[in-house]
Amino acid sequence: MQTVKKDRPRAKHAPGRPRRSGGLSGLTRTRRSPVKGNGRRQRGVAAVEFALVFPVVFLMVYGMITFALILLAQQTLTLAVGEGARAALRYSANPVTAACAAVNSSTSWLGSNLVNCSATSTSAPTVVTCPYQSSASCLQVTAIYPYASKPLVPTLPFLNLVLPNQIVASTIVQLEPVLATQ
Repeated sequence: MQTVKKDRPRAKHAPGRPRRSGGLSGLTRTRRSPVKGNGRRQRGVAAVEFALVFPVVFLMVYGMITFALILLAQQTLTLAVGEGARAALRYSANPVTAACAAVNSSTSWLGSNLVNCSATSTSAPTVVTCPYQSSASCLQVTAIYPYASKPLVPTLPFLNLVLPNQIVASTIVQLEPVLATQ
């Protein structure tokens, strides 16, 4: 008896399963679709958009950081001269030296000797007549940070036009109470 070899019918593609193409073991090739209209492909558009947007965003973030640090330095100086004035009241034997030491210790992160205690310095604490009462003695404490020569962050070209040359904080405290005369 002779057996007749029958050809098996080919299996049709099962729905839900990807078709295999070529010999790429299940991987299918994808085609990029051209841009509608002129038929050219869109390549490098993200790079161009990034190149246009990045400088603007960078300058905005850099400006926010720079001005935040300037405001932080201003707040530090304001609090430091307040501390210096309070120290001058506590240590009344030598209020100028006490004020200098307190201000310089409070502003140590900004640098050293923001308040110079030498007699020739313009930022040294000085005993002055109180502006609100001429018979009382007041101590004026001033701290100056030279921002132009010691910037907190490196400056960019043309940004120094809007940055301060120096940051100044000052306060006045009455040294001794004036007794009311009857």
